[in-house]
Amino acid sequence: MTVIFGLIVSFCVKAQEHSFQTDLSYVLRKKFSSTDSISKYIMRYRRDTTKIQTLLLKSEQENYIEGQSFANNLLGIYFRDKSEYQRAIHLHNKSFEMAGKIDNDELKASSLNMLGVVYRRMDQVRMALDRHQMALSIAENSPLKSEYITKSITISYNSIGNIYLTLKQYESAEEYFRKALSLEEFIHSKLGLAINYHNIGYTYEARGIFDQALTYYKKSLAYNEEINSDLGKVICNNSIAQVYLKQGSYQKALELIRPTLKTSEAIGDKYYIAMAHVSTGWANTELEHYAVALEHLNEGLKISKENNLQSFEAEAYKHLSNLYASQNDYKEALKYNRLYQAKEEQFLNESNQRYMFDLLTKYDVEKKKAQIELLEKENEIVNIQLEQRNKIFMFIIMFSLLTIAFLIILYRQKKLAGEKRFLSMEQKLLRLQMNPHFIFNSLLSIKLYMLKNDKKSAVAYLDQFSKLIRTILSTSMEKEISLADELKTMQLYVNIENIRLCNEIDYQVEIDDSLNLDSIKIPSLTLQPFIENALWHGLSAKEGDKSLKLSVHKDSNDFVEISILDNGIGRERTMKIETEKKNTQTKSIGIALTRERLANFSKNFANMHSLNIIDLYKNNTPSGTQVILKIPVR
Repeated sequence: MTVIFGLIVSFCVKAQEHSFQTDLSYVLRKKFSSTDSISKYIMRYRRDTTKIQTLLLKSEQENYIEGQSFANNLLGIYFRDKSEYQRAIHLHNKSFEMAGKIDNDELKASSLNMLGVVYRRMDQVRMALDRHQMALSIAENSPLKSEYITKSITISYNSIGNIYLTLKQYESAEEYFRKALSLEEFIHSKLGLAINYHNIGYTYEARGIFDQALTYYKKSLAYNEEINSDLGKVICNNSIAQVYLKQGSYQKALELIRPTLKTSEAIGDKYYIAMAHVSTGWANTELEHYAVALEHLNEGLKISKENNLQSFEAEAYKHLSNLYASQNDYKEALKYNRLYQAKEEQFLNESNQRYMFDLLTKYDVEKKKAQIELLEKENEIVNIQLEQRNKIFMFIIMFSLLTIAFLIILYRQKKLAGEKRFLSMEQKLLRLQMNPHFIFNSLLSIKLYMLKNDKKSAVAYLDQFSKLIRTILSTSMEKEISLADELKTMQLYVNIENIRLCNEIDYQVEIDDSLNLDSIKIPSLTLQPFIENALWHGLSAKEGDKSLKLSVHKDSNDFVEISILDNGIGRERTMKIETEKKNTQTKSIGIALTRERLANFSKNFANMHSLNIIDLYKNNTPSGTQVILKIPVR
């Protein structure tokens, strides 16, 4: 009998190996560019790392970049699930790099989303949110409308919803989960439906709406049973049992939890093993089975400590305190209650969570308000242009040839007035476009300091941020400001950006002692676009030492020379990266507007300004960028 069974197993293994070789050969022969097509033949082997390594090796030999990117992404997921996060990050980054070479939106969005999931598991919320937002932007703007692109959008929605869960903003989390759910229904993904029904159920459970929570948990369970997902069934049954426990149905809860404990141990998922032990201890405490309860609570506590599961560690302490209190052992009850309180204090308290959410909400409101004002200003500019054309037309019709000379002079005056108003509108547009992404990331940095309970750093950062905003608001009302004020504003701006870049930038300012900076005028925020480009497009992507030097010298009696020098990756590589991200429009508009503002400013001087952007090389290798701006002073 044993021999027959062995032969059957051997036959099945050989059959599966033959099937994989057939599918692999077909994929390599066709060299699909569509990720949907690759997934159709390869996804069934995703749990077999040997086969995925074979796909990677063969794709490298065939120079099949889509296959290499797909394989690296699957391997990253495998190591993420094994909690080998650094290895997973390396593989997902490699997948993204490969996808960028062939400009494959499906693979770029997928690898960024998987990076976001890894960072979220590591509690690096800002990094996670950045990756999910980048993935969402690529997927939503992609001309492709494939199932893989749709799936990437659902993953981004789902992940952003989970970030709102950490802030205990359950309505906002539910909104994103429902967005994901509607897309999962569209592509008929039963696994996706199971995940999002469960997530929505959790938002109701957290708000104490238990009947609705049970409805959604049971919908999720039905889909998990349909696709025969053991892990999914464990998750749903544990969640349903949690609701029963909160409703006081301890025996019903216990009957659901018992089988999930065995299944969780078979799967090897420590998270759900700890959950099952703690929930079993809770139920048995309420049923007065104290010995059994103590055994399970201690086991749940041990697993939680070993695997850094802080929420379950806190839950175990709380139920151990209740258990000893039920046995009138108040000394032990007090001990565990103090441990529970200490563990709870490590998390961000409710008021701080609400404060951070209010900041995010205010940012969203201000962003929408700025967009409305932009539209109003653009409409005003169009009306000005139409008004000018109508006047020109009326002048030509109403006046005779004897008054043409007078009309030309009047028209030119009107045109100059219109251009001045137009330039004023552009400056207001530029101020309104003062990088909402910079403001959002600054607020997010403050939130992260508060999440870490680092109040001192949060207050210091907020102080710097408020000074910069106050300076921008005051200088934005002036057409021109002194060079001294401009340099102070840039110092504040670099300080804030450098904090976000982990203070890696060595920022130096060199000023000619013979210059009176207060007497030199310059359009406000002229230097900001060049410094921003140096920081985020030249230096942030560079490894090793990073320096930014701003120099002000007297070129002659007629000019002051301002130099902005960085040792970044250079414009050629930056343009390649930005092209892959489809993010070049904002930069080009910012530089173009700055050139126009400088041209308008220079009309009041005897000499015109000059602006040169120089690519620096060392041994034929890009070694940075230098911006040289000459401002007329007479």
